[in-house]
Amino acid sequence: MDATDWDARYAGADLVWSAAPNVWVRELTSRMPSGRALDVAAGEGRNALWLVEQDWTVTATDFSSVAVQRMSDIADQRLGSMREHLTTLVGDATADGEHSAYDLVLLCYLHLPDDEWRAAMRAATTAARPGGHVLVIGHALRNLTEGVGGPQDPSILLDPEGVLASIEGLPVEVELAEIRERAVEGADRPALDTVVLLRRT
Repeated sequence: MDATDWDARYAGADLVWSAAPNVWVRELTSRMPSGRALDVAAGEGRNALWLVEQDWTVTATDFSSVAVQRMSDIADQRLGSMREHLTTLVGDATADGEHSAYDLVLLCYLHLPDDEWRAAMRAATTAARPGGHVLVIGHALRNLTEGVGGPQDPSILLDPEGVLASIEGLPVEVELAEIRERAVEGADRPALDTVVLLRRT
């Protein structure tokens, strides 16, 4: 899907995604001291908004201008005096931005063809400061046959091994790389997520 497709999807009356943060974002970032975060492909901002509420200062980007406007509108209503701690921008996940600027860079359910994915990982690593973290969460390949939800194109799904292959040569150390089961309301089986936590060296 290109930006126009996503604009059309986000233009509906209801939220495309849950208003609550991703369970792995909540678990893993709760162990970190708050700081500056970059949420890449943030959509309507469910993770970015929650991070701000946990005292992070967040820049949230998405290539859908409709999603970014919706995220900004929700932030205006929800964050009150903390609104100034969220910056929302239209941006390409594969493009370099600020260098060594963030304590946390989040890529949550960003699924791209291999070349674009590698570019996104390079950009994310570049954006993280030394000692900062890059957190990758995605639908695993096994999710197609053993899980529920997510993209149905196997070429863009993310296994831990694929994420690690995409960071070869980048200045990061692996702190966590595994597949986790995520409960899905109303489903008869869990979703299978790849969760990879990297530390910038």
